[in-house]
Amino acid sequence: MSVDPGTMKLVFAEAEAGRAPLHRIDGGFHGADLFIGNRQAASSPDLLAEHGVGVVLNCAVNLDINMVTDPAADVKNLEFGWGPVRYYKLGMIDGAGNSDDFLIAGYFLLRGLLTQEMPEKPSYPWKTRGHVLVHCRGGRSRSVILVALFLHMERPESYPTLDAAIAHVRAHRQLDPKEWPSAPKQVLIDAATRCAAILRHLKGPPHRTLQAR
Repeated sequence: MSVDPGTMKLVFAEAEAGRAPLHRIDGGFHGADLFIGNRQAASSPDLLAEHGVGVVLNCAVNLDINMVTDPAADVKNLEFGWGPVRYYKLGMIDGAGNSDDFLIAGYFLLRGLLTQEMPEKPSYPWKTRGHVLVHCRGGRSRSVILVALFLHMERPESYPTLDAAIAHVRAHRQLDPKEWPSAPKQVLIDAATRCAAILRHLKGPPHRTLQAR
């Protein structure tokens, strides 16, 4: 279904104005809950701390956030150093232009950061992981499709199809039905459908999933 971009921007703006910047989507993934949010959520250390978020995964190639709160002593140009959370970036386009490798990489990146264990060294200052925020600009397309793919692969008993996972994420992220034609975009849904088949082939039956702790 063709959607007029101008009309959809107005729909997005109206819906976003009445929606919280982040929402809990599901939990019990190696002891962590998964949240989806927008640029405002990802750039608010106070909001992240309020929800116990200690890991941020940015899915948007056209959005960079300076998370550095403790700059390194040898900074000469742009700031670098540590931030209050562990920060990862995938960098997807919200539409056509991504290879399927991006979503597959995103699935394994999300799975990997949930099981990553920090060494006891001063250069790794995060003592606890906390919950995980997956975000893009609006928290309604790229982050939605990545989390939906992850839920489908990790919780097939609860989300036996990708469509079931997308429906769950839409509901818990409080996406208005008027947004659905582009939340997430159909090209990303098509890519995730292909990627789910590839991942099932790679993992083989039955594949191990992240269990609640």
